[in-house]
Amino acid sequence: MIDDFLDGSLSEVEEAVRKAAAVEVMPRWRQLATHEIVEKTGPHDLVTVADRAAEAHLTASLTALLPGSVVVGEEAVHADPAVYDALHGEAPVWIVDPVDGTWHFAHGDPGFCTLVALALRGEVLASWTFAPAREEMAVAVRGKGARLNGAPIRAGSPRPGEALRVATSHPDYTTPDQKRALLGLDTEGVQARPCGSAGLEYLAVARGELDAVAFSWEYAWDHAAGLLLVTEAGGAHTTLAGSPFRVTGGNALPFTAARDAATAARIRTLLRAR
Repeated sequence: MIDDFLDGSLSEVEEAVRKAAAVEVMPRWRQLATHEIVEKTGPHDLVTVADRAAEAHLTASLTALLPGSVVVGEEAVHADPAVYDALHGEAPVWIVDPVDGTWHFAHGDPGFCTLVALALRGEVLASWTFAPAREEMAVAVRGKGARLNGAPIRAGSPRPGEALRVATSHPDYTTPDQKRALLGLDTEGVQARPCGSAGLEYLAVARGELDAVAFSWEYAWDHAAGLLLVTEAGGAHTTLAGSPFRVTGGNALPFTAARDAATAARIRTLLRAR
């Protein structure tokens, strides 16, 4: 059933993602009133009326496209953490981040995107990364490659001898042990900086503009779409324990995704050095 759906409905999912952004997100960009922006856990963790409306829109449209499927969305899980348990179930799961990079969205910056991934029994099968303010749509299908605005993309490999460009977790969202691990990137040959939208950082790795990411949190909606995108573009990912990242959780953190396997292994070694 899922294979048939992926063979025939990729464009319909893309259209659903585009429509949710067009109807619920972009009309509110740079138009938000103060009361339409709310802090969740801190000043860098925001939710807006656009996040909630876009997730509701996508929940309705995606489950209509694939009857029997369920949605694990960031805002639904915030309201009811038990929703996250669907990742361990037997039904196909849409993993949704309606506005990834909400801080940027709320501050009028174009560095935000909508992330959608389709998973079954913990395996991510397809993903859509849509940056509406940049008019960029990246689509990946397991075993069939990655495309940006319809054109194939490849991550390639870093140039020998050049410093690795790495985006990392914001210090506000790391434990003391994770901070210590990330300090391993403070070394010659690495240029590390705090990340923006996780989805756009993954896209930058997939298109070869960024060499790696190193993240210390594992919410599926932030990572499912981007990890498949990077993998299908020829990249690799690994947790601190040396195993692939699992969207169902229980990962040894921090983890990394990189342009190639050698770079992923190098970042992991640095993270384990402290």
